[in-house]
Amino acid sequence: MATICWAPFLASKRLRSLFSRLPPFDSMGVTYVVVAITASLPYVLALVGVAATAGENAIWGPRILGVTLLLTVCYIVGIPLLGVFGLPRAGIDWDPTGYGISTWALLTAGAVWYAMLFAVPVTILGLVLSSPGGW
Repeated sequence: MATICWAPFLASKRLRSLFSRLPPFDSMGVTYVVVAITASLPYVLALVGVAATAGENAIWGPRILGVTLLLTVCYIVGIPLLGVFGLPRAGIDWDPTGYGISTWALLTAGAVWYAMLFAVPVTILGLVLSSPGGW
């Protein structure tokens, strides 16, 4: 679902260029789907990790909120840094405009949007589980 909700960002020629140049696939569409699914895994694995490490009578809500906040900050800071510094240094020169402020803004907006697609429902879950009647 997040893959579909984030798809409007593909209207940007720069982001289409990014997904066209990422390995290992020669197809922008396949690469986009693989990257989107892979990018969702930290949130999914974090929830599984909280569930697996919480004891029988553990309070889940605050742990879910903490890991959600951490992941959201990592996405919002990490994705632009990876796109502007990491990929070009790894030999993937994807931005035909030269990685200027508009590229930073686009990557940051995309990272915020993608992170919020996961953070909002998981935060609601964490708040419900933190309430007095929560788990």
